[in-house]
Parts: sequence; structure tokens; C-alpha cells
Amino acid sequence: MATAVQTLEKLERRITITVPMDDVKAEVEKRLKVRARTAKAPGFRPGKVPMKMVAAQYGYQVETEVLNDKVGRAFNDAATENNLRVAGFPRIEPKGSEGATEGLIAFDATFEVYPEIKLGDLTKAEVEKVASLVSDAEIDKTLDILRKQRVHYHVKGEQGAHGDGGPVQTAQNGDRVTIDFVGKIDGVEFQGGKAENYPFVLGEGRMLPEFEAATVGLKVGEAKSFPLTFPADYHGKDVAGKTAEFTVTLKKLEWAHLPEIDADFAKSLGITDGDLGKMRADIKANLEREVSGRAKAKTKDSVMDALIKVTELDLPKALVDQDIERLSDMTRQDMLQRGMKIGDVPFPPELFKTQAERRVRLGLILAEVVKANNLQATPEQIKTQIEEFAQSYEDPQQVTKYYYSDRRRLAEVEALVLEENVVNYVLGKAKVTEKPVAFDELMGNNAQA
Repeated sequence: MATAVQTLEKLERRITITVPMDDVKAEVEKRLKVRARTAKAPGFRPGKVPMKMVAAQYGYQVETEVLNDKVGRAFNDAATENNLRVAGFPRIEPKGSEGATEGLIAFDATFEVYPEIKLGDLTKAEVEKVASLVSDAEIDKTLDILRKQRVHYHVKGEQGAHGDGGPVQTAQNGDRVTIDFVGKIDGVEFQGGKAENYPFVLGEGRMLPEFEAATVGLKVGEAKSFPLTFPADYHGKDVAGKTAEFTVTLKKLEWAHLPEIDADFAKSLGITDGDLGKMRADIKANLEREVSGRAKAKTKDSVMDALIKVTELDLPKALVDQDIERLSDMTRQDMLQRGMKIGDVPFPPELFKTQAERRVRLGLILAEVVKANNLQATPEQIKTQIEEFAQSYEDPQQVTKYYYSDRRRLAEVEALVLEENVVNYVLGKAKVTEKPVAFDELMGNNAQA
């Protein structure tokens, strides 16, 4: 039984739930008798422990379970009776002795309800639809990256199938060098300041600039000394901000040989007959698939921003708090998988608040748009999406089986299709501006070698 619903704030409500004490006692006794069948105590055979001892040992725990069950059911019944869509979980607290009715236990349930969502006029929304082209220049750039990924090195000065590295026999950017180095501060070697046969490629920025500058121009066997002042924020606290005197000795010098773009190179990329035209077409298709995905993602962001602007709703704090906790857990798991030791230190909720608010807001808006316009994902759409995913794998059939074998994975695909349905619906209503984006800008760091 529940009292009338009290409105506390915009979305916050409260109802009073009462549970008959006799019902609680009867259920507690029933459960204790079940527990007594297997209860153990010193001096008694299992199942032969006196009920008084069973009640003393398990009574509080069982009573708590019974109250939780009955209050939970009573709350669900009250929410159903009052047509309440509860957002998150209720906060249930005993009412206390004031206003209590004999024979009843009373609780206050405080909770939030889902908001009313007022979708605005989508014909007034402004959306940018991103587009980008894949030209021969992008294919050439990708080929250059693929060549560099397959680079191999030869000792400078030694004649081989690919030559001897040219007339310049000193270390240059792009060469792989192997060095010995030793560093001293005030004439004393320090931990981590010495290494032998240490390889790196000049110009890649793996070493501090002073190291690279000192190594460039050296011949094998030559040494060079130079001062190096460690940055104040250097990860090695013992040397941060201090100046060391380093000596570097070049032990080995190798030049980079990039493979030619020929039939063998094409075969290494999976083109069985080595046809260069097929290779370029294959690269273009892969790039266009990637470009299409990124362009869709940016267009989707624009659509979501537009939906937020034209929609009015109040955010349930309970849902935001739940999403903050979810984002915090995801971040913690990600950091642990990366090998970072973070212990049990909690993340400040403020770190995720803005992101959580946007996610919750969009989730509510999307659900309303789907419901109002019958944009549910169809089995055919889900199948098409999975087949699209599978295209980029060697065994598409195995990928399809991977998704259909797990309801959770299938639900993730369904969510993507729902989003795409909403995006297409909004694009058909809103004021759409085509926005050309340069390939490099769209691809970001992935466009760099």
C-alpha cells in the first residue's frame, strides 16, 4: 500500500510504503525453518539445531532480506499503480515512529522519474554533413607509410644486393645507429646514465635532441662528448633539472632500405598476382571505407548537437550519477589493462560529469525520437550492418557468427543501427550544409607517417 505521490522537485518524487509486521514475521519464520534444515552448530547434527539458536544466528540477516524483498515489491507495485517511470534506484529510509500505524512498518521512498521530452522543430535545426575524397595523393601517401613499415637496414659501407648506402659514411637522419653512452654529473656516473649497444633511428625523436645532435655526423668508432641538461619535469627525479656530461660512441651504422613498389611489394599486401593496379584499388577501397566511417561519425556528432539544441528536458540526477560511475569503472579497467597501478583511489566525479550528462541527455532524446517516429532497427538492417563490418576481415562468415552468437554483441549492433536511423531521419528534416573536409584533417594523426 502506498500513499499519494509527493512532488519534491522537478523530477524528484516521494511515496510512503507500508508493510504489515505480521506478514514480515510470517515470512521470516518460514525462511528460518528452511534455513534450519541445513543449519550447523557445535554439538548438533546438521538440521537438528534448535529453532531458537537458528533464529539467534540468522534472524537479523533473514529479517533484512524479507524487508528488502517486501519493500522492493511494494515500491514496484506503487510505481505501477501511479504510472511512474522511475529513473535509477529509489532511496528507501525508515519513517520512524512519528505517524506510524500500529501493526505496520513504514518507509519513505525518494526517487526520480523520467522527464517529459519536448522535441523541437527539426526543420529549423542546422547540421553539417561532412564529406572527403580519396585522391591519388592519399594513395601515394599510404603507400609511403606501408613502405616505411617494411623498412630494413644494411650496414653502411658494406656492398650488398641493394648497394652500400652511398658515399656518405657518417650517421644521418633516417639511419639506425647502435651506440654506447655514459653520463656523469659532477664527474660521477649516475643510475640509468649508461648503456651499451643501444640502437635507435636518428630523426624519430626517441632520444633527447642533444643525443641525436651529437650522434649525427659520427663515423663508426668515433666518440663525442656533450652537456645535457635534463628537463625540470623529466621522469627521472634524481636527475631532473641537472646538467650531465655525456660521451657517446658510435658502434654500428646502418642505412634504411625501403622496398620498391613492385609486384613483390603488392604480394606482401595480399595481392596474389602482384598486380599494382589491383593494389592501388584495394588501398583506395580501404581508405574510402575509413573516410566514410569518420565522415559519418563527424556528421553524427553534428546531428547530436542539433538534437540537443532543439530539445527541452530535465536530466535525472540518478541516471547521470550511474553513468559517472560507469565511466569511472571503464577508465579504471582501461588503466589497469595498460599496466598502470592505480590502487583503489577514487576518481573525482567532476572528471566525468560533462560527458555523463551529454550521454544521458542523448540517450533520452534518441529513445524519444525512435519511439515517436518508429525508427526501430529491423533484422535486415542489423544483418546489413554486420555484413559491412565483416567485409574488412579475411573470414567474413566467422565475423557474422561472432555477432549472432552473443545477444550482447547483437544489441551493440542494434544500437548503432538505431543511431544511424535517427541520423538519417534528422538529415531528412534539418537544414543540411555540405562540409568538405581535407583528407589529412579528417584522418588526423593516422595520416602521418
